[in-house]
Amino acid sequence: MDESPTTDRNNTWVSTMSGNTSSSITLAHADSWAGIGTTNIATRGHREATEDSTMAPLATRAVGPGNRVIAEDEDPYRTCFERDRDRILHASSFRRLAGKTQVFVFPDDHQRTRLTHALEVAQVAVSVARVLRLNVALTEAIALGHDCGHGPGGHASEDALSPYIEDGYDHAVWGADVVLQPLNLCLETLDGIRNHSWSRPAPSTPEAEIVSWADRIAYVCHDFEDAVYAGVVTPQHLPDIVRQRCGTTRRQQLSAFITAMINATAETGRIGMVPDVAEALAEFRRFNYDTIYHRAESRVQAQSVIDMLRPLVEHYIAHPMLLPTWHDTPFDPHTVAASREAVNYVGGMTDRYACKQAVELLKYPVHKLPQGIDTLLAG
Repeated sequence: MDESPTTDRNNTWVSTMSGNTSSSITLAHADSWAGIGTTNIATRGHREATEDSTMAPLATRAVGPGNRVIAEDEDPYRTCFERDRDRILHASSFRRLAGKTQVFVFPDDHQRTRLTHALEVAQVAVSVARVLRLNVALTEAIALGHDCGHGPGGHASEDALSPYIEDGYDHAVWGADVVLQPLNLCLETLDGIRNHSWSRPAPSTPEAEIVSWADRIAYVCHDFEDAVYAGVVTPQHLPDIVRQRCGTTRRQQLSAFITAMINATAETGRIGMVPDVAEALAEFRRFNYDTIYHRAESRVQAQSVIDMLRPLVEHYIAHPMLLPTWHDTPFDPHTVAASREAVNYVGGMTDRYACKQAVELLKYPVHKLPQGIDTLLAG
């Protein structure tokens, strides 16, 4: 068998495996000079005290191991909300957002997925929270985790999965109470995820309220940009109020909305947005619903998601031995336990995997799959 050719580049790369040892420390680069100028570092307790003295009066303080359902020992260096952020970043439910629809099923290279949406929400939220002297780590944790409960195929998955859950399937509630439950996150983080949607009760922290605004700001701006890229709309189609108060590019729009939030809070001490820009945001969102989310092609796509996911859930309910959790605790077909586990399993799937399972398990017609998936599967 032929071996891969050895190149100078490969040899150089292999030679760095062990780093570079100098006296009592191993360095990454042989000529490294990097240091901090002292051996005095900031432990978690010191950082908590520093945060407490610099944060706004009603900002959420990180204290020790955090307020968790299952008690834990504190980390020596990270605050409880930094640990939450890190756990979410490493969670499989967060990684799978890369394969889940934001607006367009199987987006082109430059269009958003649920993962890139979460990252953009975090950027907007942190930009506001930092200026307002709120807890940045908590803000980021909520923003990154806020959509981990979304199923494949966008919001249509909520309609598809709701009949199998007693109180319906809400991605915010399901994400906090089911999907992220194994991470043992702080209650403040879970509350922010559970209540990030404006249709839910107000969250209990100002950081979570920031994320509620940031979510709307981010998706309104980037969904419009993606629709322009797809040829669905043009900037000239935007209502006058949006163009005049917020501009026509994502950079202008994000700047206008973020600044309007900061200015409103500076004037009143409350989390919100100055009314004239908030009016433009509402009109912008209404425009997106009318021209992007509710256009004929989107309605067809949503119905195809529902038509595919419901038979898939029902198949797993009838055959629970196909579910990974059944092997840990077997449960009977057509029971509440089977329904919840089937919903949780299907809800966690990426677009590609859900379509693949529908084709393989149900012999689902490829031509009926959500648009954008058929050619990939056929290949």
